[in-house]
Amino acid sequence: MKLNPHTNNTSRSSGAMQSLRNWLAPGLGVKRWMLIVLAGITFLAVGLAMLLLDFYRTESTNETFLTVLNYASLRFLPRVIRVLIFGGIGLGILAYGIRGLNRAVLGPFMRPGQTIMDQIVEFRRRDRGPRIVTVGGGHGLATLLRGLKEHTRNITAVVTVADDGGSSGQLRESMGILPPGDIRNCLAALSNDEALLTQLFQYRFSGAPGLDGHSFGNLFIGALSEITGSFEEAVAESGRVLSVSGRVLPATLHDVRLVADIKLAHSANEIRVQGESRIPEAAGHVRRVWLEPNDAPAFPPVLKALLTAELIVVGPGSLYTSILPNLLVHDLLSALNASRALKVYVCNIATQTGETDSYTCYDHVRALEQHIGEDLFDVILCNDNHTPPLPTGTEWVVADERTLSDSRAHSTDLLDEDHPWRHDSIKLAQTLMDLYYERTGPLR
Repeated sequence: MKLNPHTNNTSRSSGAMQSLRNWLAPGLGVKRWMLIVLAGITFLAVGLAMLLLDFYRTESTNETFLTVLNYASLRFLPRVIRVLIFGGIGLGILAYGIRGLNRAVLGPFMRPGQTIMDQIVEFRRRDRGPRIVTVGGGHGLATLLRGLKEHTRNITAVVTVADDGGSSGQLRESMGILPPGDIRNCLAALSNDEALLTQLFQYRFSGAPGLDGHSFGNLFIGALSEITGSFEEAVAESGRVLSVSGRVLPATLHDVRLVADIKLAHSANEIRVQGESRIPEAAGHVRRVWLEPNDAPAFPPVLKALLTAELIVVGPGSLYTSILPNLLVHDLLSALNASRALKVYVCNIATQTGETDSYTCYDHVRALEQHIGEDLFDVILCNDNHTPPLPTGTEWVVADERTLSDSRAHSTDLLDEDHPWRHDSIKLAQTLMDLYYERTGPLR
């Protein structure tokens, strides 16, 4: 089949016009700089015109020169047509030069398959996104962040530092630093580079003496803590390395331990368990958890982020070992109460063995309110898709009648079909943004 050259030319022309319209779209921050460039070129052209005019007057007696100048300046055409011709040529050369300059300067930073315009539009859209603070830890918080980063760059993840198990626990004991595991997961989730660097950060050694069970990211943060002299600076530098959209902050910089009173199953006895990693292993009903010391101050940037936030999301994550350790930091909770942001609690999809066995959404909310007080949240977000089968020993966290009778409750499909015990990051993030814009309106 032969292609029509006229059709191809028309297609290219319409594509060029659409590209020009995109560059002139409002909110990109491009037009102001283009006007400044044009103003500079205009002044340069005026100066050059003055020079040529002076040269023209000097050489006015030279007939050969005047003849060549008359033809070169198209003086045989009406003035309006000459202005349009030279103006059009000038704008074309200017556009071609700016395009080439952009490609030369931005080429090393371009993502495959995306144009400069695509990246500028995407950057500006996310840069104007709402200020969101997420509170939690573990894989649930990382899942949430992975979805939210597609909507805004203004994200602050507040992460628990009560972890004392696995690689994080070992580094905490041997190096005297805060546990980096949950922070590492959040940094990886917020990274704009989903390729090799993030995989390296999440890589876990196995079989190597002295390194078995450690992740590269944990060791990296530990080494940076030694180099920079502070854990918070190490986290900030790690974020720069991973090109993170937003910030990841520890709830407190103090060395805190999580302690729980647990009522044993099939017994009236109650035991006290120290250590976040040991609480699920006790296999009983958690009655109460607290931090030791219980007066650890919050990290000051966390308080500022909470007080200036437009949306605060608590959860998803392990109720007693990921979410509550953050909220038990007293001045963090005070800032959360004082914030005027829309506050959403995201309930888990499935129960966690040894921690929330047989819990409903209502049980999750009740446990939170028993520890931190009532009426903290504006919205309680629950999953209502219970179709796929769950792993043995795990149950659905159901939005029962007591939950649905609460005016704050909102139920929708949040399920990851491939891993039904987890949230789908895209569904969860979109639902949160819909709830936020429903309260505030899309124009701010």
